[in-house]
Amino acid sequence: MTAGHFIFIPAVLLVGVVVGWILGSRAARDAYAMELKRREERAKK
Repeated sequence: MTAGHFIFIPAVLLVGVVVGWILGSRAARDAYAMELKRREERAKK
């Protein structure tokens, strides 16, 4: 294992965590918005 692996592997893992965080927060925000919309529609009935 070369010295580059000590830089490259953590960098790739960090990029993966950041991308996962962004996609996960977007999905959670969309789910929350859908739940609010569903509650408003139920309240109107």
